[in-house]
Amino acid sequence: MKVLVLFDVARPSSASETFSPEILKEQEDKETEADVLACLQRLGHEVETLAVFNDVVCIIDKLKTFAPDVVFNLTESFHSNRAHEPNIPALLELMKARYTGARPDGLMLCKDKALAKKVLTYHRVRVPHFVISTEARPLKRLRRFIFPAFVKPVSEESSEGVSKASFARSEEEALERARFIQEKFHCDALIEEYIEGRELYLSVMGNRKLSVFPPREIFFDQVPDDEPKFATFKAKWNDAYRKKWGIQNGPARELPPGLEEKLARLARKVYRVLKIQGLGRIDVRLTAAGEIVTIEANPNPSLAREDDFAQAAATAGVDYDTLIQRILDSASA
Repeated sequence: MKVLVLFDVARPSSASETFSPEILKEQEDKETEADVLACLQRLGHEVETLAVFNDVVCIIDKLKTFAPDVVFNLTESFHSNRAHEPNIPALLELMKARYTGARPDGLMLCKDKALAKKVLTYHRVRVPHFVISTEARPLKRLRRFIFPAFVKPVSEESSEGVSKASFARSEEEALERARFIQEKFHCDALIEEYIEGRELYLSVMGNRKLSVFPPREIFFDQVPDDEPKFATFKAKWNDAYRKKWGIQNGPARELPPGLEEKLARLARKVYRVLKIQGLGRIDVRLTAAGEIVTIEANPNPSLAREDDFAQAAATAGVDYDTLIQRILDSASA
């Protein structure tokens, strides 16, 4: 197949610039893109790359000149703005190009965490109780809110804006954190009930027929028992920090009988309700009482070989090359 690997960079890039897996990993710090490109080349596909910054015309020209059978869409932003992420697949649809991953409607739904929670609540999916403090009209009081709370940006991804200060024990702390988010990210702040429990990641792949891979879990083995345990930006992306606090991701530890099937049913429901296509990851918390609370849904999760999605597939017996080929085969028209 002729495959165009489409991804974003944080600098101007010309359409003639080419990338190898080595350049992507070592110079651009793009592990997912490097792993996917190497895999597609290994599978024998005719592969070209296009790095996108702020030029729509270069995408259109590349689609016309290369005429790919499938666009492997790994873009997350345009002009370094992640709010534009849904616009790339929208453009691909206008160009009648087949592409992998989420469609514009699913991306738009999931990127607005508050809207996604409202939709899930309507469909009787348990989510944390929450309120929104808007940038235009910040909340001054949190009436009848049960603390502790968890405060994060409504529209940021990859745990941007999530730190230890996101955990709020009082109204004062919650509102102060909300103000910080509004000032730094220029977006609304989500103030939600903090759910104490295990954090599990449910990887789902497919369009009509869905596959749910075995759950993954994030472990906080060296974090003191009296400290809240959640995935801050550092806990996800800073290797030295992870090592210091014994933070690791791996296959979920033993679950009560029947719970894995229940998690899979929930993952399929959330995936369909939020119109996710291709692949997605559903993040949940499992309380000590056995209640499952959906935290958020992530269309187009990271596809790096060592990240949770690929590792969950490997646990199910789906090796990396097979996984990437299946994603390619499931591309939307």
